[in-house]
Amino acid sequence: MASTGGLTRRRGAGGGDAGEGGSNGASRNNSSSNFRDSGPETSYENTENGHKIAFDPRDISESAERSKQPKLTLMEEVLLLGLKDKQGYLSFWNDNISYALRGCIVLELAFRGRISMQKDPSRRRFPLADRLIEVIDDTLTGEVLLDEALKMMKQSEKMSVSDWIDLMSGETWNLMKIGYQLKQVRERLAKGLVDKGILRTEKRNFLLFDMATHPVADGGAKDEIRRRVRNVLTQRTVVLPSSQFLPESLDFRCLRTVSMVCAAYAANVLENALSTLGHEARERAFAQTDDLLADYSQWPFGKKAVGNGVGANLPQLINEEVNNNKDKELQLEVVAACLGVFTRLDALL
Repeated sequence: MASTGGLTRRRGAGGGDAGEGGSNGASRNNSSSNFRDSGPETSYENTENGHKIAFDPRDISESAERSKQPKLTLMEEVLLLGLKDKQGYLSFWNDNISYALRGCIVLELAFRGRISMQKDPSRRRFPLADRLIEVIDDTLTGEVLLDEALKMMKQSEKMSVSDWIDLMSGETWNLMKIGYQLKQVRERLAKGLVDKGILRTEKRNFLLFDMATHPVADGGAKDEIRRRVRNVLTQRTVVLPSSQFLPESLDFRCLRTVSMVCAAYAANVLENALSTLGHEARERAFAQTDDLLADYSQWPFGKKAVGNGVGANLPQLINEEVNNNKDKELQLEVVAACLGVFTRLDALL
């Protein structure tokens, strides 16, 4: 198995550096096209006046997919937490966010029902992160990075959660698999947030070079994420109001939020959501996140003791979500495995 050695996780605020090396020129057409070509690329609809209107059935399926999902993916939420609101770039001193974002890609695919653990009873002999995953639904998601990762998983040999996160991060010495690395993930996510109206693009001068930055254009999205984080980590009773970022009809609303909090913790951007708290309150919030990682990086999920009383109802809420989706246990194993990979990062300083 590929190793995650050398990666560190620290408590300081901020995100990753401003750019990622390399460019793959990816676009929606290149990254997500033609790995499900069972139907024609063009269909026609008859109108009342007898004319035919051409359309791509894949556009219809993407629209239907988007209507069922929150406005932002897990990757986008974590990136948004790391961005400086006015400057529009990530901290130059964080080397963790790239790895965490690849983990978020695997998490998002599992939550959307695209991948799951391979259905093999013998898998239980292996740690969660070393169990093989497989594609169970190759329908396009409409999100470029998700579709690109899904295409790779569909076309390649079956590998483990840990292997996929390592390979997509470029953490491999196997030159035969270097092509699995997803490049410019942060920049592509930022441009996606620009398209969604959350960020805007500006050019900023950094002494020797100019760089595109992405300041926050709509602060409502980031404020909602911060409130959700503080709700989970500081309130005795967790209440997650319905919004376009977390619809009431969404499966695994609480577990998805816990996963986002843990991913932000691993990406070293969680403190940005806790900046309004006092020192002791922040320390308690970090301790609570450690507990969440410990409980939800195993399968079946652990039962958290009430402890300091924070999130006392959270285990019950997540247990109800699991019980209502008994047929998705193999997908939830992938979620637990991803959180387990996050715990492998070095202990906080």
